Amino acid sequence: MATTFSETASLSPALHPAVRASRTPMAGLLERVLSFPGCVVFGFAVFVYLLIPQSVADPDIWWHLRNGEWQLHAQAFLNRDYFSFTVRSVPWMDHEWLAELPLYLAWRLLGPTGIFLMTVAAVETIFMGVFHLCYRKSGSWMAALFASTIAALLSTVSFGPRILLFGWILLIVELLLLERFRTRNGPLYPLPLLFAVWINAHGSWLIGILIFAIFIAGGWFAIRAGAIRNRPWTLVQRRRLLVAAAFSVPALFVNPYGWWLVKYPFDMAFRQKLNIATIDEWRTLDFHSPRGRIFFGVLLALFVLQLLRRRKWTLYELGLLGLGVYAALTYSRFLFLAGILVLPLLAPLLAGIRKAIGRTKTDKPWANAVLLLMLVIVIARHLPSAANLQSNGEESYPLHASAYFDRWHPRGNVFNDYLWGGFLIWNYPQVPVFIDSRVDIFEYNGVFQDYLDAIRLKNTLPILDKYHIRYVVFRKNQPIVYLLEHTPGWKVDFEDATTAVLERT
Repeated sequence: MATTFSETASLSPALHPAVRASRTPMAGLLERVLSFPGCVVFGFAVFVYLLIPQSVADPDIWWHLRNGEWQLHAQAFLNRDYFSFTVRSVPWMDHEWLAELPLYLAWRLLGPTGIFLMTVAAVETIFMGVFHLCYRKSGSWMAALFASTIAALLSTVSFGPRILLFGWILLIVELLLLERFRTRNGPLYPLPLLFAVWINAHGSWLIGILIFAIFIAGGWFAIRAGAIRNRPWTLVQRRRLLVAAAFSVPALFVNPYGWWLVKYPFDMAFRQKLNIATIDEWRTLDFHSPRGRIFFGVLLALFVLQLLRRRKWTLYELGLLGLGVYAALTYSRFLFLAGILVLPLLAPLLAGIRKAIGRTKTDKPWANAVLLLMLVIVIARHLPSAANLQSNGEESYPLHASAYFDRWHPRGNVFNDYLWGGFLIWNYPQVPVFIDSRVDIFEYNGVFQDYLDAIRLKNTLPILDKYHIRYVVFRKNQPIVYLLEHTPGWKVDFEDATTAVLERT
């Protein structure tokens, strides 16, 4: 007989209180692991693992490592640039300093493998949290699995060794705290500590503050209209929320940069216009892309299932839905945010759908054990070596030119590829770079605009003269390389399938 998604949770004896009470803790844990829900969760974790790129090739990771190394060795906070020649000694704020430290320590312990394992741990933490939110909303393991899978596919836009992952982990913690308060009147005292950590780890703390504000305001009114069923907070709940907010806002100033770090997200939104207009992940969502089509399918499913199921919504849920959809449609990098906010709201609409899953009412631990063993084998076969993690970035970075760069000590300024700046800063500190992917400081000082003009062949030679450039290190087959190869006074010092090094003669 077919079962509903929500009924599968009752099929495992590990979940029954009487059985659980008669077991030792270890036996109870083993039964949970070998249960059907245990297989569902572990299988989802393996699926997420297979989505993570087996590479440490990210333009930001290298200068984050250098920042972490500098902070630990100097036992001080970075407050100016030390890595480029164009803005050297110009005041600069390392607004993600705290999240850089675990990445650097992971590198010190295990090299590229440490970075990869840190990335896996961060991504898995996020999506176990998303799965838990989906299950809490739907009460169905299979609905949670389906919704979480879609969330993971959307979020691949930012899979990799990125500081952003730490911000999303903290967002998951906040959402779980708020959900527990809403359903079980759970504690709110961790929130100020959460924001004190968040402000030092990533600028996404502003999203967390906005969600907290939506949560408070969403329970201020009683509404029964159409599909909205909103219950107001009690007087005690209101008082607890306002106290938590009163401590959370001052906690943002527990940072080494004071007010300047608090205002940084606003600075990025309103001052770094060239950054947002140029970098791919800040572009509007493309519905012709695979992720764009998936997100369109999510919106369509929400609309159709709402018509069929007539689910009741709270103002808080509508606020999360609006924020997630708006953010994803505006900037493609926020598909990750939409996966965290929107998909748990889709899960309840999926929970009542019937589907034959071919199971009897008795769970089969031995069959589940075989399935788990097969999943473990899949993970073991896909564990990359340190060499593979580095070689997987050979098309994006000048890895084949390492022997040349090891013995190269330029006697002048270097104009480098934007995506290679951090790579050179970390691996070849003797190279005075022109730019790297810390866009803010280069945009503030006009360097980023000059870089874009130069690579677009707009006043390229005058710009190279302006910065007294002697060497150009760039991806081969780029327009600027072709121009200089055919310009008198320039010669090719090195060239391979990926890299070209040109020198002014």
